[in-house]
Amino acid sequence: MRKSVLRLGALAVGAALTMSACGGGGSDSAKGPVKGDWKAVVAAADKEGSVLLYSSQNPVRLDALKAAFTKKYPKIKMEYIRGTDAELNPKIEVENRTGKGSADVHMVTDPSWIENAADSGTFSTDIVGPDFDAKEFDRSKNVIKDKFFLTSAAVFAMGWNTKDVPDGFATPQDMLDPKYSGKIGIVNPQGIAAYVDFFTFYEKNFGPDFLEKLAKLKPRIYPSALGIAQALTSGEVAAAPGVQPLVAEVESGAPVDWKLPDPAWGTPWYSHVLSAAPHPNAAQVLADFMITPEGQSALNTGYASVFGKTDGAVADASDVKLPDPKELTAEKIASYQQKWEKLFLK
Repeated sequence: MRKSVLRLGALAVGAALTMSACGGGGSDSAKGPVKGDWKAVVAAADKEGSVLLYSSQNPVRLDALKAAFTKKYPKIKMEYIRGTDAELNPKIEVENRTGKGSADVHMVTDPSWIENAADSGTFSTDIVGPDFDAKEFDRSKNVIKDKFFLTSAAVFAMGWNTKDVPDGFATPQDMLDPKYSGKIGIVNPQGIAAYVDFFTFYEKNFGPDFLEKLAKLKPRIYPSALGIAQALTSGEVAAAPGVQPLVAEVESGAPVDWKLPDPAWGTPWYSHVLSAAPHPNAAQVLADFMITPEGQSALNTGYASVFGKTDGAVADASDVKLPDPKELTAEKIASYQQKWEKLFLK
């Protein structure tokens, strides 16, 4: 299956937020890891005994990360809460402002949020794990201000149910066939910068009238790409112009297949250790583990890895850059939503 050149996208799941808390303040109880070498940090993390991750990643991949982390650090119980950036970022802001943190590590895609939080410096603690300095990771390219680190990236593929589309699709335009009317799955971009960027990307690369033609086919609308993947597997829809590469589904024998269009749209996840983390040492241990070969393998089957196309990864996460947040302002997102609704919800 040929892997095409990546287009550098915006967030995959989440919304660009105005961060009132970024101007200052932050948790009065902010604290970092213990003083000393890495062994001291790990020993302190073992005593803390737990760590909580907030993330919008696929829960299958988060479960894999949890299993791999627990295997290496059996004294530290890892849990995660999954939600969109629009759901999780406000929680992070409240926890930071009050100093009553629940999360220890936060995995986020929203470019505006990342930029503002990195500039603020109040949300995050400097990362200290030894694997951030490994040659394979390339700290100079993958770390923002010693706090936010590239962890993964999603790339969107064309997906189809093989019972309905046995020959697959060569290009997204192949889906614009009347026989797929009512059988195409798409996401609603409401308040989500990633999907605004995704649809804009398709208009630029696959024809200015692509969305108009797609809208005439009355596609089914889903809240996320994960929902579309499930609908393809069940046969509820036959095709989708944008879904995560269905690697795990194909391996499990599901009647689906996928292909990256040329060019393909993608979005990176960055993670950071929270300054309000209740388990500051375990947070550092988890953050470090996430960019080890074991952590990357767990997170990135069907996604892009910081180590390139290895261990089930379909692309190199370093090729997927954050867009300019100025192109995804709240005003521009709202304006695009109105245009989208006129096409798809009329």
